[in-house]
Amino acid sequence: MTNQQLQVVKQTWKLLREVDPAVLGDVFYGRLFFKYPALRPMFKGPMASQYQKFVDMLSIIVARIDRPDTVAQEIRALARSHAGYGVQPQHYEDVKEALLWTLERGLGADWNADVQQAWIACYDALTHAILQEA
Repeated sequence: MTNQQLQVVKQTWKLLREVDPAVLGDVFYGRLFFKYPALRPMFKGPMASQYQKFVDMLSIIVARIDRPDTVAQEIRALARSHAGYGVQPQHYEDVKEALLWTLERGLGADWNADVQQAWIACYDALTHAILQEA
């Protein structure tokens, strides 16, 4: 990721952090399960807690994205937990599509090609690190 992409991700996430995690999570998981219904059984328990985990994890990653060594612990934990739920490498592409769709809707007029490329670079770097740990 370039320094400019890092700043774009941080700035746009700051805008989205103002959104209620329940709303953001509901939009993300609604899209994920609509497009990829086979993923729904991987999520047990109340979705409200999953919504909060989703927003919290993104917040941690975005806050530390310019210091990859400090994200390593979270990446290792994510890799272990995802493997335990039966997540396969192809599922990361499904999540990527749902995340980008959610970000585009959440950012509205602030979404553009540069923002999209920055988030793709961020997500791809994260996914690469997770798959290396898995």
